[in-house]
Amino acid sequence: MTPAGLALIGVPANSSGTVDGVARSPAVLRQRGLAAALAGHPGFTDAGDLVLPVPVPVRGPSGLLAEDALVAMIGRVAQAVGAARGRGWFPLLLGGDCPVLLGALAALQAERDRPGLLFIDGHEDAWPPRVSPTGEAADCELGLALRLFDTGLSPQLRAVLPRIDLADVAAVGPRDTGELAAAGVASLDGQLGALIRPSELTADRYAAALAGLPPAWWLHTDLDVLATVELAAVDYPQPGGLTWGQLTDLTTTALAADGCAGWSVCIYNPDLDPGRDGADAIISYITQAITASYQPAR
Repeated sequence: MTPAGLALIGVPANSSGTVDGVARSPAVLRQRGLAAALAGHPGFTDAGDLVLPVPVPVRGPSGLLAEDALVAMIGRVAQAVGAARGRGWFPLLLGGDCPVLLGALAALQAERDRPGLLFIDGHEDAWPPRVSPTGEAADCELGLALRLFDTGLSPQLRAVLPRIDLADVAAVGPRDTGELAAAGVASLDGQLGALIRPSELTADRYAAALAGLPPAWWLHTDLDVLATVELAAVDYPQPGGLTWGQLTDLTTTALAADGCAGWSVCIYNPDLDPGRDGADAIISYITQAITASYQPAR
């Protein structure tokens, strides 16, 4: 990161159509001291949490739960990210869950026609909405950003979505191959610019994936990329996964790389973390990565 201001933006959204679970993540991370920990960063601004409509947990015309709330959230995130970047700030979005990245990518696309995405996630998140077993947009956000499902989407949802190219996405950490195969859902392996599973992760492959991204790209971290022994407070745990050390190294490298335009951190569920050990580990991860990637102006 450069010395440009850092803007913290909370997005208390849960695509299950509720206001608990991951929707409580920004408030809990603030209560545990995240903003205070970041306050020493040059130009730090706490932009607060976005005000979002109360979701209705019913599947809408596109097949997703709480579609009206999803559309509103994407638009408000795009506006907030665009405003932050317009002031020269680096936006740090606290989810909520992963569909927050749709608003971030829409903001980047308003600046540049070709935004990219570094997608660090334990799942590929490209389920067709009507096939998703949960109906949550968090099953589908990468597929939505790639516009894989446009013919089945409502005009309101299509209107707020970004459009990114398969070649401009690097996915790191998915380990849901078996689940996708069992459901008959096609994997994105072989279609993206890069897809690196945990067992395939090397420094050289990661560096090549970063080098293949377009000039402006968004960094997205879904914390379920971690092994459950590292962070249990996620809704859909899986066997395997990364360590905090691995994730911190990946993130630090990404934040220090040319072209990184913002960062989203999602999928912490404080309802599953009564002792708040997970929250404290997340705060340590975020602050360590930002501090280690900070590059003084030359």
